[in-house]
Amino acid sequence: MALGRASQQLDLLDPVTRFCDESLPANPIFGFLHEHRETLFPDGMFADLFAAVGRRSVPPSVVAAVMVLQRLEGLSDREATDRFTFDVRWRYAAGVGGWDGTGRAGFAHTVLVDLRERLRRSDRPDRIFEVALTAARNAGLIGRRRVLDSTPLYDAVATMDTITLIRSAVRGLLTVVDAGLAAGLRSVLHSGDDYASSAKPVIDRADKPAREALIDSRARDGHALLAALDGLQDLPEPVVQAAQLLATVLGQDLETGAGGVLRIARKVATDRVISTVDPEARHGHKTNHRGFDGYKGHLAVDPDSELVTATAVTAGNTGDVEPVADLITDLTDPTDPAGTDPASTDPGGDAAALYGDAAYGAGEILQRLDTAGIEAKTKVQPPVAPAGKFTKDRFDIDLEHQQVACPNGTVAPIRPVKDHARHAGKADFGKACATCPLRGQCTDARTGRSITIGRYEARLAAARTRQQDPAWRADYRATRPKVERKIAHLMRRRHGGRRARMRGRLRIAADFSLLAAAVNLARLATLGLTHTTRGWTLTIA
Repeated sequence: MALGRASQQLDLLDPVTRFCDESLPANPIFGFLHEHRETLFPDGMFADLFAAVGRRSVPPSVVAAVMVLQRLEGLSDREATDRFTFDVRWRYAAGVGGWDGTGRAGFAHTVLVDLRERLRRSDRPDRIFEVALTAARNAGLIGRRRVLDSTPLYDAVATMDTITLIRSAVRGLLTVVDAGLAAGLRSVLHSGDDYASSAKPVIDRADKPAREALIDSRARDGHALLAALDGLQDLPEPVVQAAQLLATVLGQDLETGAGGVLRIARKVATDRVISTVDPEARHGHKTNHRGFDGYKGHLAVDPDSELVTATAVTAGNTGDVEPVADLITDLTDPTDPAGTDPASTDPGGDAAALYGDAAYGAGEILQRLDTAGIEAKTKVQPPVAPAGKFTKDRFDIDLEHQQVACPNGTVAPIRPVKDHARHAGKADFGKACATCPLRGQCTDARTGRSITIGRYEARLAAARTRQQDPAWRADYRATRPKVERKIAHLMRRRHGGRRARMRGRLRIAADFSLLAAAVNLARLATLGLTHTTRGWTLTIA
């Protein structure tokens, strides 16, 4: 399919355009896209996605505008194309008015599917997000401060129990192999299950031996299939992936009981696959008391303009620290990946700063920020101790002399430990605790109190001291909540809520990026951004 191009000849007498020009409010997203669609999303920006010759596509500048409006309203593909066909505001925003000059009153919903897939496979899958952000940068709206946070994204599939996972993985493997190999694999199955249906086998659920026999027989079928595939060469990639998924499912939930019977283990695997339909989804916990199944959406926000500057999506069990480097690339990468002049992004010369809750107060983050010259405005958790005993900050840790003094004045040397990756040393007070008058307030351990020294002990201690400053706390309280408001805005029901609209991390990440781009464009429209011969600028009321 070749690149289609939108008509540049606008009909000044088009009734749709004239009606919307006269009726729409001053700065809606519809008017903003109508005026600047060709500047934001020129058809040539998508040229690498199409062939040089072939049937002309729907102009991608038109489709991009529809994608933005679709994501703002949380619509399905069919609903979005219906809106484009029958809602004059959508046609006005897409620049086609009452007629698009090609004989089409609309287009099929598969056009949206096709363009999303072409973008996903390209070298710049997030170009719509980048365009919105570049316009804001050129207008001087993006400063050098960032606020980070994450939010759950609930998966679009049902979480499976163990027997459903095993049967689904077996059925998936039997589906992707060719007919000859499938016949050989089915010959090793001895449970009597043909795996033709996704429905659970009918048994008496109150009969414990029947439940155990069901698990054991299907698990043995799975192991038999893997054994039959072992040693075969040049298996197609879909077969390899299906076999790996089956091996993962069998290994995560089962243990060998009495008599060699395979049964469900009384534990939850750390990285448990929860669905064969979406194998990348995971159990997650936003707090200790609130769990979810799916993914985490991470974002960085400029607190002054309230624009999203970066997004990322990870599995639900991923910590908030992991994607930080990608979220602040525009602050740390001297090559300026956004392709803009650094001076234009920091007109006031403000120092770079990063805000975040205690999830971003880890020592490795503090070190990364210090190395990059970014001021850390992230909270650091205070030290804790069980049963109200003396916390770690009651001890005087002297890293220069490699010693620790306890509240009673006893000094112990810091000795090396085996776990160098996490700890820099350990101070044991041992026998001194036996006669210490403060022992009851310090420890109940028979061997006495010990203090573990982390690799980032000095940075964490300095951060805890810094966050006690009233000015620091006032700045944090004034800035940090802005990312919470932005998350609430992104996750509102109008935009589709927290439920993922796709399956698989990459597709969900692309959709989350598109949502951020759409919200950013709506924000720019509200701020009065416009394009002139000198570039993007804010209109002066």
